Amino acid sequence: MTKPDELENLSQLELAKLAIDFLRRSVLHYGLWFNEVRHQLGLDEALKTEAEVFAKYYPVAIKRLAGIIGFQVDNDIPLSLARMPREKILAFIEGVAANWLAGDGIWFQAVENRQEMFTAKRCNDTCWSQFSPLEAYRIKEMLKLPDMGGLDSLENALGYRLYSRINQQSIERHDDSLIFRMVNCRVQYARKRKGLQDYPCKSGGMVEYASFARAIDPKIKTECIACPPDSHPDDWFCAWKFYVP
Repeated sequence: MTKPDELENLSQLELAKLAIDFLRRSVLHYGLWFNEVRHQLGLDEALKTEAEVFAKYYPVAIKRLAGIIGFQVDNDIPLSLARMPREKILAFIEGVAANWLAGDGIWFQAVENRQEMFTAKRCNDTCWSQFSPLEAYRIKEMLKLPDMGGLDSLENALGYRLYSRINQQSIERHDDSLIFRMVNCRVQYARKRKGLQDYPCKSGGMVEYASFARAIDPKIKTECIACPPDSHPDDWFCAWKFYVP
């Protein structure tokens, strides 16, 4: 076993693997801090604290890595990313979103394989109850949406979700409501290609969409029009109605 003071004896490939593992541990530790603050102080306080932490942490972290690796930053953004053609940046964003969804699915399958479906769905639904408000909070801050922006803010925010870059979705506005449809769901479409039945995601969707809408504006109410295992037409997989009473 190599001792910590003998890292210089590792091969180049072993050092690279160690560097990736350091990043992995750092990400896990950051997430553990967020989860514990949420557990101790509530989700709203955790979201506000994370925003304060990231604003202080990220500039220091990116500048340190830039100095070591040798890339330039401007306004804390790597210039190699900022100067990419727009198509490349969009492809990068879509790649990140696709990796996020893949990770979500692999976590679900791992829990299901090690335990059973009920436990995996319970973990999945709880995870969405925390991630949806987190995503809404990040989008509100990025777009500077008001706290009580109603359906206009919700319509704007739905276009910036991770899902929006990898799934096809549609929005239909009425005077007093908003109808959101997931026209093509990456997960359900993959199951359809394999001849499998729809994954019954309604319990997770009830948590996900309702908590996202409330985080955009607490007045917004959510109703499920249809979501698997409900029957649905061929031109969409799930549909949701949002309204302000």
